[in-house]
Amino acid sequence: MTFSLHVDGDRWRANAERVRDSVRAAIATTEPTDVAGDLVAVAKGNGYGLGNARLAREAARLGLTRVAVGTVFEAADVATHQDGDILVLTPFEPADLLAAAHWSSLGGSEFADRLVRTVSSTAAWQALASGAHGRVRVVLEALTSVGRFGMTSDELLGLLRSDAARDAIAAGVIRLEGLALHEPMATPHVDHRNDPGARWHDSTVAPAPQVGAGVRVTECANWGLGWQQAVADLSDRLEGEARTELTEAASLWVSHLDDTELAALRRALPDIAVYPRIGTRLWLGDRGAIRARGTVLAVHDVARGQASGYRQRRASRAGAVVVVGGGTSHGVALEAPSPAATARQRVVAAGTGVLEGAGKSLSPFVIGGKQRWFAEPPHMHVSLVRVPEGVVLPAVGDEVDCDVRLTTVHPDRVIGLD
Repeated sequence: MTFSLHVDGDRWRANAERVRDSVRAAIATTEPTDVAGDLVAVAKGNGYGLGNARLAREAARLGLTRVAVGTVFEAADVATHQDGDILVLTPFEPADLLAAAHWSSLGGSEFADRLVRTVSSTAAWQALASGAHGRVRVVLEALTSVGRFGMTSDELLGLLRSDAARDAIAAGVIRLEGLALHEPMATPHVDHRNDPGARWHDSTVAPAPQVGAGVRVTECANWGLGWQQAVADLSDRLEGEARTELTEAASLWVSHLDDTELAALRRALPDIAVYPRIGTRLWLGDRGAIRARGTVLAVHDVARGQASGYRQRRASRAGAVVVVGGGTSHGVALEAPSPAATARQRVVAAGTGVLEGAGKSLSPFVIGGKQRWFAEPPHMHVSLVRVPEGVVLPAVGDEVDCDVRLTTVHPDRVIGLD
C-alpha cells in the first residue's frame, strides 16, 4: 500500500492486556463487588491511527463493556462493533445546534439506550430534564484544574439539591451515572487540599488526606468525597426504583491517572466505583509494536542546482529525490504546537523555526538509517525527499519507515490486526 501502519498484532495485544489487568488490579476492592468499576477504552478521533471501529472490536475482545468516544459524531462508528455502553466525552450542549441535531438523530437508533452523555452545565441539564430528548443517561462533569469543561462544586450541589433534579430522576427522564473528572497531565499548580473553589463546601465532608500520589489524587478524592455525600443526600429524597438506580451515580469517571494514582484513589474512596478512561496507554503503550511505512513510488537522480517540485527548489548538492507515499492527507508532517515547557523544548522549537524560515524541513521518512530532508513541503498524498550521494537508494515498491505522530495519522491500510 502507499502509506500503511504495520502492527505486530501479538505484541500490541499483549500490551493492551497488560494495561487492562494492571488497571483492574489498581482499582480492585477487597471484596468482589460491583463497586470496583472497570477500565473504559477510549476510541476517538482517528482511533490513534488504527481507526475507532477496530478499537471498539479490540475493546470487546478485551472484555471491556464501556467505550468512550470524543464526540457524538463518532458514536455510530463504534456502536456496531461492541455491545456495551458508549460514553461521549465532549459535553452535550444544546446551543451547539449541529451536535444537538445529531444527538436527536441518534434518539431512534438501535444503540440509543447505550449512549451516555457528559453534561457540564446547568443549562444542558435543564434541556435534558425537560423530557424533550426522551430518557437519557448522564454523567456530570466537574470543573477540575484543567479548566476546560465542568461545573463548580457550588453548581453541582445546587443542581443535585434542586427539586427539578429530583423530579427528573424520579420520573426516569434522566438516569445519573456518575461524576467525570478530567485531570491535567502535568501536576496541577494549585494545592486543591486548600482551594475552596475546587472543594465541596459541605462541612460534613472532610477533605481527602494526601495519600501518597500527588495533587491529582487529592483533587479527585476531594471531589469524590463531596460527590458521594451529595448523591447520598439526593437518594434520601427519592423512593423506589429511582432510588435503587441512583446507587450507580456515586461512580467517578477519571482521566489521566496512572496505576499508582488509581490505587491511591481506591484507598481514599474504597466504596465508590472508579472508571478510568484510557486511550493512549491502552492502544499506544508499546510504540514499538506499530510502524508507519510509505511505499517508494519513484526515484530520480538530481544534479547540484537542479530544480524539482511545485516550488522548483534547487538541490544544494547532487543526490536523488525519492518520491514516497504519504502526505498531508495521511497526517505526514502535521504536528501540534510545541508545549515549550522546558529549556530544551524551547531551543528545539526555536531551531526548527529558523530552519523552516530558511526553507529546510526534516522529513519523518528514514532512508539509509537517517531521517532525510524534504525537497519541499509534503503534497497531499506523496512526499519528495532528498537523499545525498553515497546513500543506498530504495527501489520503487520498497517501503521506508516513517516516524509519524499516530494520533494524527490516517493510513491507507492497517496491517496485522485484521
